[in-house]
Amino acid sequence: MKKIYLNNKELYKEIIISKAMGKLTKDAEKMLILLAKNVIKRFYYQRPDDKLDCYQNGLLMMFKHWYSFDEIKSQNAFAYYTEIFKRGVAAGYNQLYKKFDGEYMFHQSLDFTDTNGHKITQL
Repeated sequence: MKKIYLNNKELYKEIIISKAMGKLTKDAEKMLILLAKNVIKRFYYQRPDDKLDCYQNGLLMMFKHWYSFDEIKSQNAFAYYTEIFKRGVAAGYNQLYKKFDGEYMFHQSLDFTDTNGHKITQL
């Protein structure tokens, strides 16, 4: 039997309480972070920093739009926030990579200076 790391009913309850209060409860924050930590594991990234950047962008989108959950349309808060997080991750990935001739290229350059004072640009 698969272990359930986050109960949809508990998340739904915390979101309803949070909306009534006008801010996320601590438990709701913890649940959304737990959701994000488990969803981000499903994706592969070329660099560890890319994973962290996409994770942060996903969290930003989820916390920015937490109030948009419509309990009248659905009681599945888990699916709603998973989708918001995944879209945030995709937006972060698209910010990091640009498509050229069918290939994704890393378009953010990193500039470093070596011990001799020479500028190094890493793609």
